[in-house]
Amino acid sequence: MKIFLIGMMGVGKSYWSQLLAPKLQCKVYDLDTVIVESAGMTIAEMFEQKGEKYFRDLEAEILRDFSQKDNFILATGGGTPCFNDNMDWMNENGTTIWIDESPAVLAERLAPEKSHRPLLSQLSDAELLQFLTAKITERAPFYGKAQHRVGPYLDETHFDFLQPKQ
Repeated sequence: MKIFLIGMMGVGKSYWSQLLAPKLQCKVYDLDTVIVESAGMTIAEMFEQKGEKYFRDLEAEILRDFSQKDNFILATGGGTPCFNDNMDWMNENGTTIWIDESPAVLAERLAPEKSHRPLLSQLSDAELLQFLTAKITERAPFYGKAQHRVGPYLDETHFDFLQPKQ
């Protein structure tokens, strides 16, 4: 089983991967964490020092390393599906799940941690909702290629389709 969780930053991809992994008896990976460990610098530092293209190319390379792994849930970055044909690759190599949430809920969740997120660090709280609404609209064609879509207002029953058939 190879599961790729996609969606905007703040939807809970890391949270849900941690919650689901014991039930599905699989390993959990967070793509951003794997990238940071590989690069030896934070994502913010990569964006600042080497640019977004460097980050996106490294992201695609590390994502494709997961073709060598089995039995996992991977929480991807919010932009992962939108670059380097990553969404098509994930669909060909596993099960993709779009975790969807409203821009208002995301803005509420993300406002306290803007300084840690390169795309949000310069936005006022008022600009954050507008940014998230626009970004969801921009990314929807990529997210919409997912094999499954769950949300908003998630609970564990939204993922029942992942349970092995008895």
